[in-house]
Amino acid sequence: MKLFYVTLFLTMELFASLDSMTSFDADFVQSITDEENKTIHYNGHIVASKPQNARWSYFKPIKKEVYINDFEATIVEPEIEQVIVRQIESNFDFFKIIGKAKKNAQNSYTANYKETQFTIKINEELIESISYKDEFENKIVIVFKNQKQNQTIDKALFTPVYPLSFDIIRD
Repeated sequence: MKLFYVTLFLTMELFASLDSMTSFDADFVQSITDEENKTIHYNGHIVASKPQNARWSYFKPIKKEVYINDFEATIVEPEIEQVIVRQIESNFDFFKIIGKAKKNAQNSYTANYKETQFTIKINEELIESISYKDEFENKIVIVFKNQKQNQTIDKALFTPVYPLSFDIIRD
């Protein structure tokens, strides 16, 4: 559940200062540090494009796919053979949020969304990292590598794929 919200909010903020960005593709390492200073690292890949399409593929320590399309998020968890489908609020628009990001230092921007403050670091016009505290006071840091932007992305990548034998839960 927590990863769903983390992924959802990060996708919204991914494009923070790059108003002309139409797509983003990168490898990432997501670190979550709790109040006891215990950290877990997730490795994966993200592909996103306007208007509201994203696919977060987690590889380590578990495999998971998170698809965000229009007004729906689909989480595919192969290890437990489960798919969770959730509705996203209807006025949800990733790119309207982009315009709210403010530069607060060289290569650093801040964006606020639903009581959460995101810090976005930029390096040579590419998003280098995003950090924030989640609703459980965990410190989240996502570092991107091998970033590409404004490239053509096959829309089929945003269509959830899973075996029909998986349990489907609709929220």
